[in-house]
Amino acid sequence: MAKGRTTIDVGADGVAIITLINPPVNSLSFDVLYSLKESYEQALKRDDVKAIVVTGAKGKFSGGFDISSFGGIQGGKVDQPKAGFISVDLLTDTFEAARKPSVAAIDGLALGGGLEVAMACHARISTPTAQLGLPELQLGIIPGFGGTQRLPRLVGISKALEMMLTSKPVKGEEAHSLGLVDALASPNDLVNTARRWALDILEGRKPWVASLHKTDKLDSLGEAREIFKFARAQVRRQAPNLKHPLVCIDIIEEGIVNGPRAGLWKEAEDFQVLVRSDTCKSLVHVFFSQRGTTKVPGVTDRGLMPRRVNKVAVLGGGLMGSGIATALILSNYTVILKEVNEKFLQAGLDRVKANLQSRVKKGKMSQEKSEKTLSLLKGALDYESFKDVDMVIEAVIENISLKQQIFADLEKFCPPHCILASNTSTIDLNLIGQKTRSQDRIIGAHFFSPAHVMPLLEIVRTKQTSPQVIVDLLDVGKKIRKTPVVVGNCTGFAVNRMFFPYTMAAILLVEHGTDLYQIDRAITKFGMPMGPFRLVDLVGFGVGVATGLQFVENFPERTYKSMLIPLLQEDKRAGESTRRGFYLYNDKRKASPDPEIRKFIEKARSISGAAVDPKLAKLSEKYIVEMIFFPVVNEACRVFAEGIVVKAADADISSIMGMGFPPYRGGILFWADSLGSKYINSRLEEWSKTYGDFFKPCAFLAERAARGAPLSAPVEQANSRL
Repeated sequence: MAKGRTTIDVGADGVAIITLINPPVNSLSFDVLYSLKESYEQALKRDDVKAIVVTGAKGKFSGGFDISSFGGIQGGKVDQPKAGFISVDLLTDTFEAARKPSVAAIDGLALGGGLEVAMACHARISTPTAQLGLPELQLGIIPGFGGTQRLPRLVGISKALEMMLTSKPVKGEEAHSLGLVDALASPNDLVNTARRWALDILEGRKPWVASLHKTDKLDSLGEAREIFKFARAQVRRQAPNLKHPLVCIDIIEEGIVNGPRAGLWKEAEDFQVLVRSDTCKSLVHVFFSQRGTTKVPGVTDRGLMPRRVNKVAVLGGGLMGSGIATALILSNYTVILKEVNEKFLQAGLDRVKANLQSRVKKGKMSQEKSEKTLSLLKGALDYESFKDVDMVIEAVIENISLKQQIFADLEKFCPPHCILASNTSTIDLNLIGQKTRSQDRIIGAHFFSPAHVMPLLEIVRTKQTSPQVIVDLLDVGKKIRKTPVVVGNCTGFAVNRMFFPYTMAAILLVEHGTDLYQIDRAITKFGMPMGPFRLVDLVGFGVGVATGLQFVENFPERTYKSMLIPLLQEDKRAGESTRRGFYLYNDKRKASPDPEIRKFIEKARSISGAAVDPKLAKLSEKYIVEMIFFPVVNEACRVFAEGIVVKAADADISSIMGMGFPPYRGGILFWADSLGSKYINSRLEEWSKTYGDFFKPCAFLAERAARGAPLSAPVEQANSRL
C-alpha cells in the first residue's frame, strides 16, 4: 500500500508547488507531514525558489489528519510526535516564520488539519465550492495543529467558536466573506492565481500576513470574556457529559489572554490527553463502524454491482409511509404512493407536502425546490401503475394476513426484477412472503419514525433473500442518506429486539419501588434523548403494547409482564397524543409529572405480586442506568451470537441511530466492554436471583465473562440464523 507523500515542482517563475498526495482525500498521515516538512525545507534552501504554493492532488486540498492513525496512538503502537512538534515546530516556526511567502490553493476539502496547514500559509485562495472547517470535536478531540489560535484571528472569536463547536464547514464563498480566504478562483485557474498571489506578496503588492499574529478581528478582552462565558453556558446545557468542548473554549481563551504562543502550547498538551480519552475512543469507533456497515461478508465481496432503481412504490400513506415517500423524493426518486381509498390517499399526500413545507420553513429548502420535489410523487388507488416499478416498500399496519395478501398481489402486478420490501418492525418476513414464489426478492426495509429524519435503515434478510437484492437496497439506503445496517430475520430484528428489555426493566424497577420520574432523569442524564417512560408516551401506548406482546409471545422466559400500561389505557390514557400518559402534557406538549400515577403503580404491583424493595426505592443513578441497560446489553449479546448482526459494531451503530444511545459512549456493546463482561455478568446473576429470569445472563455473556473476554470480539461459529 502506497504511503502518503508530497511532491515539489519548481516553475520558471520561481514558485515551488508542493502537492499533498494521499488518496482519496489527501489525509495528513505522519508520512505526509514528514514529507511536507522535507519539501518545505528544500524549497526554503533552494536559490531558484522565491515563493511557495501548497495544494492537494486531484481537486482536494486535504480532508484532515488520518483518523486511522488514532487507534495506534491510543493503543501506544504508534509514536505520537512530542507535543507541539506539528503545531509549533512545523507549522509555526517553519512554515509561518519562513522568509519566503506561501499561499494555500484550496479546492474540494480543507478540513481539520488540512485547514490548519492552509491557515499557517501567508494567504489562501479557494474555489467557491470548496469546504473549509474544523470538525475535530465530532471525534472527541480539538483542533491540534494550531486551529484554536489561527481561526479566531482570521474570522473573529464568535464565528470561530461556532465553526469549531458545531463542526460545520463553510463553503469557499462564505470563507471569503469571513476573511478565512483572501480570494476566490475557478478550479482551472486556482494554482495560477495562487502563484501570482505568492509573487505579489514577495514584491510587496499584497500584504504578508502571519495569521497567528493578526489582531484586527479580535474583540476587546472584556467582550471576549463575555463571549466565552456564553459559549460555556451553551455547551453545559447542550452537552453536559462532554468535556472536550469546554477544553476547546479554554484553549482559545488562553491564546487571547496570554498570547497565541501560550495558546499553541496549551492546545498541543491538551490534544495529547484528549486523543487518549474514552470519548475520543468511542467517537472514533463510531466513525469507522458507521462506514463499515456497508461491508457484508458473502454479499458485498462478490463483485455485484447495484442495479439502477428509478421508480419506487410505497404502500400506505400513514406516518411511516409518508415519511418513506418523503425520504425517497428528497433524493430524486420517482414515487407512487398507494392507498385504499381517496380520503386516505389525500391524507398521505398532504403529509408528504407538510414534511417538505417544514423544510422550507426551516430554510433547508426553497419553495421552488419543494414544488419540484413534490412533482416526483404520484398517488394511486390500484396496482395499474406498478408495471414498471423497480422497488415496492410496504408500510401498512402490522397485520400478518393483510401483508400476505399485499405481497401475493405485488407478485402479480410488479415486474419480475422488482424488489419487494416490507417496513414491518416485528413480523417475520418468511410469514409475510409465505403466499408468494418470490422469497428471493423479499427483504425488510425497516425505517425509524419519522422516516425522512431518522438516520438508520435496517435491511432485513432471510435465508432466501438474494445477495443482489441486498446490494441494491444498500445502494438505495446510501442514496437517501441513511446509514444502512444489514440484519437477520427474527422478532424485532436488531434495534427493537435489543431494546425490548429497556421499558420492561424500567417498569420492573417501578413496581419494586423506584421512582418513575427519577428513572427518566437518570437515563436522560446518562445521555439518552429521553427516558423510557417519556419515550412510551411519545410512541403511544397502542404501539407499545402491540410490540411488547410480540416479545412476550416469542421470548416468554425473559420478559417482565406488567399490567401498568393496560391499566393506564383503561383510564383513556394513550400517551402524548391524548395529553395523558405517564406524564401530563400542556398545549405546547411540555411534559410534567402526574401525581395520580402512584395509584396505577400500586394496582399493577398488586396484580403482579411485586414487593417494594427498600434497596430499589433508594437506587442511585449509577444503578438505575445499570439495571435498565444491562438487560439491553444481554439481549444485544444474543443478537450478536445468533448472527442477527454480522459484527458487534453493527449493533453499536443500530443502538445509536435507532434508539439514540449516546455516540460518545460508542454504542451498546462498546460501552459494555468499557465496563467489562465479568462485571455485567455478575450484576445480572445477582439480580436474577432476587428478581427472576428477566435478568438472567445469556450463555454468550456468561461464556465471555468466564474468559474475561470482550463482548465485541468476533463470533467464531457460523451465523446460523441468516
